[in-house]
Amino acid sequence: MEPAIHGAATTAVSGSFEYWTACAVFVVCLGLIVSEKIHKTKVALLGGATVLVLGLVTQEEAFHSPHLGIDYNVIFLLISMMILVGILGRSGAFEWTAVKLAKATGGRPWPILAVFLVLTAIFSALLDNVTTVMLFAPVTLLIADELDLDPVPFLITVALASNIGGTATLIGDPPNLMIASRAKLTFMDFVINLAPIVVVMMVALLIAVYLLFGRKLKVDDARRQHIVSMDEKRLIKDPALVKKSVFVLGLVVVGFALHGSLGFEPATIALAGAALLLLISRLDPHDVLAEVEWPTIFFFIGLYVMIGGVVKVGIIGDLSRLVIDVTQPSEDSMKVTAMVLLWFSAVASAFVDNIPYVATMAPLVMDMAGSVVGESGVGGHGAGAVSTEVLHHPVLMPVWWSLALGACLGGNGTPIGASANLVVLGIAERSGQKISFLRFMAYGMPTMVVTLVIATVYVLLRYY
Repeated sequence: MEPAIHGAATTAVSGSFEYWTACAVFVVCLGLIVSEKIHKTKVALLGGATVLVLGLVTQEEAFHSPHLGIDYNVIFLLISMMILVGILGRSGAFEWTAVKLAKATGGRPWPILAVFLVLTAIFSALLDNVTTVMLFAPVTLLIADELDLDPVPFLITVALASNIGGTATLIGDPPNLMIASRAKLTFMDFVINLAPIVVVMMVALLIAVYLLFGRKLKVDDARRQHIVSMDEKRLIKDPALVKKSVFVLGLVVVGFALHGSLGFEPATIALAGAALLLLISRLDPHDVLAEVEWPTIFFFIGLYVMIGGVVKVGIIGDLSRLVIDVTQPSEDSMKVTAMVLLWFSAVASAFVDNIPYVATMAPLVMDMAGSVVGESGVGGHGAGAVSTEVLHHPVLMPVWWSLALGACLGGNGTPIGASANLVVLGIAERSGQKISFLRFMAYGMPTMVVTLVIATVYVLLRYY
């Protein structure tokens, strides 16, 4: 999954026409997306097309480059999971789950919201945040509908919890996979170093969600009694399809957990599962594919091409190098570097996809490791050029964890900060419950700041 950007040729020099043109295209498109005067998918596609027409990124780079173009692993993971979830939804399984959960909590909104928050975080850590929100968002919509509640608090909570929960493990969020590859870190390294503070952050999120939403969510007794008296078994429309869907989805989940050992990318596993379920379900592909969130898919495509222009001209690289240069890292001053990197990574990841950001920053951290610890100038030649002893040097480890925390937690800042956010917004829009860019930011940005403060205290106390 790692788009190793370091070493990619950049055609523009800082301050050149291409440099500022790429910057202008991105800023203008971001402004239009925030304003919502034009649909975000139209803006992203126009931005991507502009980058191509102006030659800031070539068509070959946009469609085939692993570091400047479309991330097909994300695209096909999204499409495949949308197919799987769409077929599962036809069986009535989501309605059954919604009523079952509502009955288990007595139809009380706050316990339901709390359960969703915790389960989303756990599933995001064990699977990945995109897959998790695809499974949980439809159920949240159904529960909100049954209880006659505003579904937006539920959907935003699912998105925020997925990004925080995904921070805990190597497989929870793509930046962690990339950092693990560069720094030669294991699954347990992430669990030991990040999972404890993620638990603290989830408790903080639970308190914040209660203060923001919990006390406002009210359901009348008649509605609650109606939910409690419902027979969820009658909501299953096709028992055979439920069994087939759960079986295939189970195989996909196991494949996700073992994808490193199997040697397959998550997109390959998801695509195989979608193909298998399409085959054994005997549903019409036209009907199934019509339910895919194509506007969300094409938003990602346009966004990737547009960001490819920003990366190619060197804007991301310049900002990343500036952060390291300003902190003047040395064995005695790495605390400052770690803190600056934590916050800068979050802000950058909130507005620019964290995958190209981490792909640019990780090799720079490796170069910094070489110069600070004693293997100067070797990071750009790949992870293998720097010894494990250097990569795992005590002065460097807090920097890796700061990069991971910042890149993952920053995803909560804006709707475009994480793939999971965009998926949730797409599902909401399709159901007629549009969540505006600014409304998401009103909850996402404070969440990002609070979790970063917690992360800052954690890094300082644990490593310094």
